[in-house]
Amino acid sequence: MPNLVLVGAQWGDEGKGKIIDVLTEKADVVIRFQGGNNAGHTVKIGTEEFILHLIPSGILHKGKICMIGNGVVVDPLALLQEIEELATKGISIDNNLFVSETCHIIFPYHRKLDLVKEEKMGSLRIGTTGRGIGPAYMDKFSRVGIRLCDLLNKDVFKRKLEANLEEKNLVLQKVYGEEPISFDEIFETYTDYAQKLRKYSANTSLLLNRAIKEGKNILFEGAQGTLLDVDFGTYPFVTSSNPTAGGACTGTGVGPTSIDNVIGIAKAYTTRVGEGPFPTEFPEDLAAKIRKEGLEYGATTQRPRRCGWFDAVIVRHAVSVNGCDSLAVTKMDVLDKLPVIKICTGYKYKGEMIYDFPLNIDVLHESEPVYEECEGWQTSTNEVKRYEDLPVNAQKYLARIEKLAGVKIKIISVGAERGETLLLDSVF
Repeated sequence: MPNLVLVGAQWGDEGKGKIIDVLTEKADVVIRFQGGNNAGHTVKIGTEEFILHLIPSGILHKGKICMIGNGVVVDPLALLQEIEELATKGISIDNNLFVSETCHIIFPYHRKLDLVKEEKMGSLRIGTTGRGIGPAYMDKFSRVGIRLCDLLNKDVFKRKLEANLEEKNLVLQKVYGEEPISFDEIFETYTDYAQKLRKYSANTSLLLNRAIKEGKNILFEGAQGTLLDVDFGTYPFVTSSNPTAGGACTGTGVGPTSIDNVIGIAKAYTTRVGEGPFPTEFPEDLAAKIRKEGLEYGATTQRPRRCGWFDAVIVRHAVSVNGCDSLAVTKMDVLDKLPVIKICTGYKYKGEMIYDFPLNIDVLHESEPVYEECEGWQTSTNEVKRYEDLPVNAQKYLARIEKLAGVKIKIISVGAERGETLLLDSVF
């Protein structure tokens, strides 16, 4: 049976939570493979809205196994709060959630360092969520991180926490002029978290590979988006992990031969949060209009998202580096009222046309988008259930996106709810 990786094809916030929720119906296992609680995946079911930060969106379906892979950095408090919030809404988490024992843990000193470093950078700030994600990954790759399996061993946890705090407090005091962080407070609090998380801890790589051998359908859930990838995004205005398809292997412990399909998610326009270049960004009056129509506010931070026209250059880049087999296009309905819609087909840089995404951010800063205009459809698409019933101009717009991206569109979202989704072909 096929195993599918779902990734963002823009700067994140493309609607991955909803698409994961829709696809989970035919999946057996859903596993998140990178990022942390800086992600926000929103799913609307009837009048109920769920915002998930760590737990895969598949948890909203009964009988599905959900996992948090080793590539994720976990804030225990955030995870426990999410479990509790789901329980209050009637979502059972009982033997269907597993957290990799090798997930790295986020501590208060990670969050503190994230905030003070960003503040110190001033105009050069990245625009992080302040959740401690970057510093936690720094510790992971510096080989001083504390994993879930370490947290569950009191003696090991004590020894590693003492060593970490000795260094972190020195940096906080001498570099940033901040007060030191208490060992006793963290040790006591996180020892309590450990006991609550123990029942979820597992060798998820082993469980996942067993499920693959048994012919189960696996859905690999990425957070953020391709343009936030630490290697292939708009560096340094990126996240601290690999939200591209390659991260699905390193973030879960399965080999690349186990991946059958990759689907990229893109909005019918473009958004991003935080700092960094954004070639197709709207003027503020249009941005405000689309932001209101599309409810473009961060699910995690509630920051207003920057909005712009669909950028075929970045989506082609995403298709290339992820090896996308198809696309899902979301939020088509947000464009319903526009008389004219633009698509960026290339950039002009120093008088020359470029059609491939420049990894050098200085080139991107100096690039101007080149647009072609499409006639809008100016009628509601919310109630449409079949592709053939979409307005003709909406079909033309999607066909143009397909041609420019170089892959077929298999899913179209025309609203926030599960039922407002057009599945043109099976992706499993």
